[in-house]
Amino acid sequence: MTTHADFTDEEWKTVLEGPTSAGMIVTTADRGGTFRETFAMAKAFTEARQDHGASELLDEIVTHRPETDRAKAHSKEEMREHGLQNIRDAVALVTDKATPAELGDYRLFVVTLAKKVAAAKKEKGSEDGISSAEAEAITEIEGALGVS
Repeated sequence: MTTHADFTDEEWKTVLEGPTSAGMIVTTADRGGTFRETFAMAKAFTEARQDHGASELLDEIVTHRPETDRAKAHSKEEMREHGLQNIRDAVALVTDKATPAELGDYRLFVVTLAKKVAAAKKEKGSEDGISSAEAEAITEIEGALGVS
């Protein structure tokens, strides 16, 4: 089983930033709903804590307060690309150091979190309540995770 001890402090910080980078990408994909979407991100961590035991790595990740990279972006596009790079970096580290099952759990957690954030504010005119911009963001996140 993979734990925090298998990563350097900088690597661990990157792994922790992956899920919240996904949440922030979805949150900023469309206007409005920021409070609900931020709450949905926190709730995803809480729900994952309740599923304790399935993955030691994921258990450690969700016990930490969600980490957000504080890099200053000059545009929404720059922030999105920086977040996608955070996700790619995090998944590369998990791929190198964790078991295939833990990698799958990490990817699933990140995608699930992104979808919960997108669903937090129901978008008018959308069948599933998710805007086209949020759906596009989720597709980009899945690509960064290597699951699309």
